[in-house]
Amino acid sequence: MSTTTSTYLSIENNLSSYQRMVESQPAVKTATAYYAANIGNVNSISDLVNNYRLLSYALDAYGLGNQVQNKALVTKVLEGGTTSPNALANTLGNPNWAKFAAAFNFAAGASSISSAGAVSTTKSNYVEQTLETDEGQQDVGVQLALYFQRVAPTITSSYNVLGDKNLLEAFQTIFGVTLNSNGNIDSNAAIVNRLMPVSDLSNPTKLKQLTERFTAEYTLDYGPGGVDSGSPITAVSGTGTTTNTNAATSIMSSIISGNSTFGGSSAGSSLDSTLLSAMQNLPFGG
Repeated sequence: MSTTTSTYLSIENNLSSYQRMVESQPAVKTATAYYAANIGNVNSISDLVNNYRLLSYALDAYGLGNQVQNKALVTKVLEGGTTSPNALANTLGNPNWAKFAAAFNFAAGASSISSAGAVSTTKSNYVEQTLETDEGQQDVGVQLALYFQRVAPTITSSYNVLGDKNLLEAFQTIFGVTLNSNGNIDSNAAIVNRLMPVSDLSNPTKLKQLTERFTAEYTLDYGPGGVDSGSPITAVSGTGTTTNTNAATSIMSSIISGNSTFGGSSAGSSLDSTLLSAMQNLPFGG
């Protein structure tokens, strides 16, 4: 049975192949073709915000897909840019807003967002986001590992970890700590900085070690028979959240789903949540 570590390493070591597989998905091909063919027609913030398909693709590429209906916020973010430290994009809790505003910098001219380089970057981001989300449907640990490997090197402060739910989940899993969400933010940042200095994240060797340590700890904690196997851990993406489900629960859920319509009866009703919880702690694979 594949582990979080083995799956993550398979993807990381063959990333271009996995990305090509995502690119070949019909939905991804259609969305990308539309974006590439039509982004050049955008001449203003209003043009982008009022084209659902373009805006959806652009937001998905920066992990903000669930904000596609929030046109007022998107407009204000783009109007404010990123030059000023007080710009809205720089003050929102999610750092993806600043990345999105920088990529769609209308102050530099509308043509800047439709250049070959800009389109290529947005496409690459969209594919990577889709890959991570797809993997999360099978194993949230793999999604978080891919996210950590990609995003951690870009942060500039331990406060960025506190403001990013995925990085915070990864940090807490790696070091076996739980930060008090109601505690002093400066104290929490100091803990992050002491255990995981930002400088370590820009070091490829240390980043690789941290990511693999995460996958190992994730398996021990949340895998079948793990000490926290019954506890949810989530990964956030632009389209929503995914939650870990270990092998036992997945198997039993499939059996219940298959039996629930057999003979018109509801066989699944005889298996309650207590039994499913107990099943999570059964050893698998031997």
